[in-house]
Amino acid sequence: MRAHLGDQLIIESPTTGATRRDGEIVGLHHEDGTPPYDVRWSDTHEVTLVFPGPDAHVRHLEHARAPEPSQSPGEAADAVTGVPPLAGVPSPGDIGRRVAAERERQRLTRAETARRARMAPGYLAYLEEHPADPSLATLIRLADALGTSVAALRGGGVDLPPGQGHALLHPQLNDLSPEECRARLSTHGVGRIAVSTPEGPVVVPVNYEVVDDAIAFRTAPNSVPAAAVGTDVAFEVDHVDEAMSQGWSVLAVGPARVVTQPEAVRRLAERAHTEAWAGGERDMWVSIRPTRLTGRRISPADR
Repeated sequence: MRAHLGDQLIIESPTTGATRRDGEIVGLHHEDGTPPYDVRWSDTHEVTLVFPGPDAHVRHLEHARAPEPSQSPGEAADAVTGVPPLAGVPSPGDIGRRVAAERERQRLTRAETARRARMAPGYLAYLEEHPADPSLATLIRLADALGTSVAALRGGGVDLPPGQGHALLHPQLNDLSPEECRARLSTHGVGRIAVSTPEGPVVVPVNYEVVDDAIAFRTAPNSVPAAAVGTDVAFEVDHVDEAMSQGWSVLAVGPARVVTQPEAVRRLAERAHTEAWAGGERDMWVSIRPTRLTGRRISPADR
């Protein structure tokens, strides 16, 4: 007996030949497709490990069929995975976006990720590019392949602050060099700016760009971030790897100035990687040229 992901396992009654139970094969334990299988049963939607007996057989779905020239990319993905097409314009689902983002953060190809997760690359492409509801077994394999958790792929911690995992048994805190700090600032991202206001100090997140070693962000003239203009401010970015209990932070301190030259404003607008996530009219560019750039990284101690 051999099977592919997505095939149907059917268990028949030994006396009547009628279907007694059936389910989708969502996990393979051998590369050649031989048993056992992880099966999601159609009657309970539970996933169990199954060693098929003589009363079981596999109903094969179509696999890896080359798309016809008239097929759209979405239809081609459906042909590979056996998943019925969805109505409307395809767009990545939440789980697919998180899988793709984590894969790209780790600089893994789809082929390598699919190999680690023991699934077809075409099925991984479908998950990343279409709204989908993968089984628990699929999520477990993907989480294991990416070194994260099922809860993280499902967005379970989206309303919670990062860093709720356990600390490393032997952590090591290292200072980052200015070059390492600049590398982690990258070209853009989301950071936090600390400013003084009449009501007291405030820290707010902003989308930022890095242009010519200066940190720039868009805001509105009467907003809290605009209060940074004309003062020395602190700007911080960080990243927490929940699965590995590691992370880093970079702190930039320097004067904030509004960008007024039309050519400089045009250049910033052209190089912006994204619109401000907060939305609204935010045409005022503020630039911070760091006079002090420091950072720290938590990692496992060398043993």
